[in-house]
Amino acid sequence: MANSIVRQQLKYAASDFVTSAAGVFLYNVTRFFLNHDIVSVQGFGSLSSFLSAPMVVAGQFIFPVAMMVVYWLSGYYNDVFRRSLLQEFVVTLMSTFVNMLMIFFVALINDTVAEHYHNYELLFVLWGILFILLYPSRLAITIGVKRRIARSDIEFETLMIGCSDRAFKFVKKISDLKHLLGYKVIGYVNSEGSECNRTDGMLPVYSMDELAEACKQHDISDFIVVPPQGSDAAGLLKILNMLFPFNKPIKVLPDEANLLLSRVKLVSMYDEPFIDVSSGNMSNCETNIKRFVDCILSGLVLLVLSPFFAVLAILIKCMSKGPVIYKQERIGRHGRPFTMYKFRTMRVNAECDGKPCLTKDDDERIVPLGKFMRKYRIDELPQFWNVLKGDMSIVGPRPERKYFIDQIVPKAPYYTLLHQVRPGITSLGMVKYGYAKNVDEMVERLKFDLLYIENMSLLNDLKIIIYTVKTVITGKGI
Repeated sequence: MANSIVRQQLKYAASDFVTSAAGVFLYNVTRFFLNHDIVSVQGFGSLSSFLSAPMVVAGQFIFPVAMMVVYWLSGYYNDVFRRSLLQEFVVTLMSTFVNMLMIFFVALINDTVAEHYHNYELLFVLWGILFILLYPSRLAITIGVKRRIARSDIEFETLMIGCSDRAFKFVKKISDLKHLLGYKVIGYVNSEGSECNRTDGMLPVYSMDELAEACKQHDISDFIVVPPQGSDAAGLLKILNMLFPFNKPIKVLPDEANLLLSRVKLVSMYDEPFIDVSSGNMSNCETNIKRFVDCILSGLVLLVLSPFFAVLAILIKCMSKGPVIYKQERIGRHGRPFTMYKFRTMRVNAECDGKPCLTKDDDERIVPLGKFMRKYRIDELPQFWNVLKGDMSIVGPRPERKYFIDQIVPKAPYYTLLHQVRPGITSLGMVKYGYAKNVDEMVERLKFDLLYIENMSLLNDLKIIIYTVKTVITGKGI
């Protein structure tokens, strides 16, 4: 399925690039004829001379590439198989509008055309050209995809997590809509622990211990969790904690008693209303913009502060023995471990008898320079490299070590929900609560991270960054 997704993304991208390039060319032709008298005065007596002008040629190459960036940021390529036609229309309309504005502010606003009202007419001409060329090509590809799903040429092999009567009825329901939804249930996973009383004899039943093997045998694209009616949240969260490491979309069929995990999402009018617990509450567009900004800001920070890093490395080396960078395994998105980097603030071998140990007030393990770095969060700066690598985000829940997670989850099973998103360098919990000195304080700080996930937005990220800057400057939280 992964290869099919990439091929489909490339098909959309290739079509978008060709139509965008054609749109820019057709716009330049239209612009010449609409402003023929004016461009003639500027020395362009013929269409060929106008189209071969250096600025026009440069725009013919640069603008289609810039448009592709906008199309990616819009989230259009995130889900290439299961989008609604209305969603496609709206996203295409808005992204071509943004591209029209981009061309206006880059090229037209400084145009030498004397009568600027022509530029405003050209804006709507440009928007119309881009949309009229782009939308039909996208629509044709999308309709082709939906026809392939209807013919079962495209199927989404799915494991049903649950073995209750409710799960059996739901499988029957989505099987009847297979020509619309494309789900192909290949088996049940008995998450209840008791014997599964299935009677149809058609699909295999796996235990949770056999889940990894089932995923290897089949090209699983989705997990659909169907909890028994009235099941408790703790049991459901335990199941999710086991599913996250597989890095696949996880959808939970909600009931009246279980709507606490996330907002219910409806992909299309034919689809089922699922709780999507494998991603945060941001839209595809916001998610892409967040990642784009993460990479740009992280690259700038690492570049601009590199002289400061060099000086800091020398000071760390002079004041204490050991490496400059401290590496530590943390648990990230979808429960996957990664190596997190920090400037070393403690003496070497500072763990308590080889076991992970949290920092306390006036901790003797912290070197003098380390106290200053921790107060102003300077030790966290190497994590911008983790952001560039994709392990982390600038804003997100703070990642913890597995040792502490194993102690947190029994006390707060909902900690599992933090694995929906990339962990962050800073978080609402860090600016509102600060460092935790024990597991109980970790649980207390957790409520802020859950609040962040439920209200994820680019605006809230900006607020947290501003508060983090305040924390860095003052050495205090809020």
